Amino acid sequence: MSGRYLLDTNILIALLADEMSVKEKLAQAEEVFIPSIAIGELYYGAWKSQRVQENLARIDELAGESVVLGCGLEVARRYGEIKNALRIKGHPIPENDLWIAAIALEHTLTLVTRDAHFDEVDDLKTVVW
Repeated sequence: MSGRYLLDTNILIALLADEMSVKEKLAQAEEVFIPSIAIGELYYGAWKSQRVQENLARIDELAGESVVLGCGLEVARRYGEIKNALRIKGHPIPENDLWIAAIALEHTLTLVTRDAHFDEVDDLKTVVW
């Protein structure tokens, strides 16, 4: 398995939990990227946790070892386009996931996720790990 992948938050959580199937697939991937939005969601989870400092350190390490993609003008344009298309369809998805989808589309990446609602986003390639 090779390819260019963007990891959704639920995949990052599985990775941080040492889920072997995710680690094996990552080892076979050509390129892997992380959306800054997912890092933000992880930080939020860390601040709510019982082991705040330990979890913050793990996220810092993950982010430091990864290519993190943020939101520029073109991603913002994609976000607006996606949100409007979903509004017309009557199938909204969570706000942060709109941004993650926009990053994946803008960079022509396959989104690795366990959330089926991403199937609503036109032209978005997804895979479940």
